[in-house]
Amino acid sequence: MINRITKAVIPAAGLGTRFLPATKAMPKEMLPVVDKPAIQYVVEEAVTAGLHDVLMITGRNKNSLENHFDRLPELEALLEAKGDAGRLAKVNASTDLADMHYVRQGDPRGLGHAILRAKMHVGDEPFAVLLGDDIIDPRDPLLGRMLDEQVKRGATIVALLEVDPSQISLYGAAAVEMTDDPDVVRITGLVEKPAVEDAPSNLAIIGRYVLRPEVFGILENTAPGKGNEIQLTDALQTMAVTPEETGGVYGVIFRGRRYDTGDRLDYIKAIVQIAVDRADLGPDLRPWLREFAAGLEDGPVETSPLD
Repeated sequence: MINRITKAVIPAAGLGTRFLPATKAMPKEMLPVVDKPAIQYVVEEAVTAGLHDVLMITGRNKNSLENHFDRLPELEALLEAKGDAGRLAKVNASTDLADMHYVRQGDPRGLGHAILRAKMHVGDEPFAVLLGDDIIDPRDPLLGRMLDEQVKRGATIVALLEVDPSQISLYGAAAVEMTDDPDVVRITGLVEKPAVEDAPSNLAIIGRYVLRPEVFGILENTAPGKGNEIQLTDALQTMAVTPEETGGVYGVIFRGRRYDTGDRLDYIKAIVQIAVDRADLGPDLRPWLREFAAGLEDGPVETSPLD
């Protein structure tokens, strides 16, 4: 009987420099996506998949992450006194989501190093890793499928997405072999942010992983790679070519809705995409968007005084 995975690790120690000055004093993970911080969507996804033990890898100036998932008795009492049950429920939702734990990364030495900081908490069992830049639409579950595949195959599982070949240099790229399932492939090799001409495929690794604990020993012996950082992709490459010792690596190809909050333009698109599908916002937002779009003209963009 293989035990079901219960632990999720969420690296959240990055500085968010692409969103400066907004992230000068606020973690990028706390930037709102409509009316919830981006990080809450990620924790909710983990919990929906059955992972109630969540370890967040944080850094300096990240105290608001802990505060968000903690109680705020003064606010709760105020809302209760006003009879505002709806907002009180929203405030309590983040508090009651999961059993939250936190550890500092310390030196910012890459994603692989951040995951290595989870070793003491995770122990000798498989675990999930969720990156905060990717929000997966709950109508298109991904993590649950990955957990099922891990139990079935006893391997490390990564999420893959077909991207335009011209964009593959923005991601880790996978060389793959087909299996008997069209949505699951065996990974034979991985390359971190390859040149377009060197990419083994247009299957990009996105921010969901289910890792076997052997990854910790490999990360401890992984030399810094691109950007002089310890790259998770390099450790996964080692696991992919040593299936006898590590169980190998498989990929689940995701074909659903994914919202990228990793840069400014994609962040804005994510907010619009999520808002138009909400019952409380969509009916008013959709006609406004159509009217706004109809008035747009092609041509040079005027510099705004708000820049």
